Amino acid sequence: MLYDRLLVALPISTCCRLLEWDSDFFGFRIARVEGDRLSKNQLPAILDWCSAQQIRCLYLLAAAADQETAGVAADYQFRFVDIRTTLEADVGGAGSGSPNVRLATLDDIEPLAAIARTSHTDSRFYWDENFPREKCDLLYQTWIEKSIRGYAKAVLVAEQESKQAGYITCDWSGETGQIGLIAVADWARGKGLGGILVKSSVKLFKEQGMKRVIVVTQGRNVPAQRLYQHCGFLTSSVEIWYHAWFPLSPAMIAEGR
Repeated sequence: MLYDRLLVALPISTCCRLLEWDSDFFGFRIARVEGDRLSKNQLPAILDWCSAQQIRCLYLLAAAADQETAGVAADYQFRFVDIRTTLEADVGGAGSGSPNVRLATLDDIEPLAAIARTSHTDSRFYWDENFPREKCDLLYQTWIEKSIRGYAKAVLVAEQESKQAGYITCDWSGETGQIGLIAVADWARGKGLGGILVKSSVKLFKEQGMKRVIVVTQGRNVPAQRLYQHCGFLTSSVEIWYHAWFPLSPAMIAEGR
């Protein structure tokens, strides 16, 4: 997922790591549990580290099939916020391109940012009320802007009525292509642009020598899953996102966190 490239992580502990980009963006210290499983024996070290590092929010991306992790998360204060669904497809039967799809340029930043601000409300950040809504809007605006400026290998733009109507961000490494963000403007929905963008990205990945393509979406986002399935994708893994929030310490309050 391209978002992971925006998380400039600073390793500090074997149990958790500070997420520098997240912390700077949201204005308080955010960290992530290392690994996808959680046991009762790990909790003391995790809580001590979070206290010492003045962590306000701790992410956990857990294996969905691990019963102990689910139990420990529920018994403590981890809150379920999302189901991370990964789908993949072979690039062999590459999708067809479209004359209405082109590579993004810097001139596309403003109109695509406007689409991004309202198009990703199924994400875990919107479903956790501790994150300010305006910051969530700005997160995806920032993401698409950074993608156009080079964080993604390519951003494809779909046009309708001579206007930017949607986008899809593409990255690749080794033999695997990866779709990051995809969105279609409200006024352009229902015209099949989502499928056109996905097929155009698969065509691009094939041209780059990729063998397969993966994409991550939310478990609650059934329309997106159906879009990918219609384009030949199958679910390959399911994980659970949890957030744990810690009380503000006197030091955090003094620093305005």
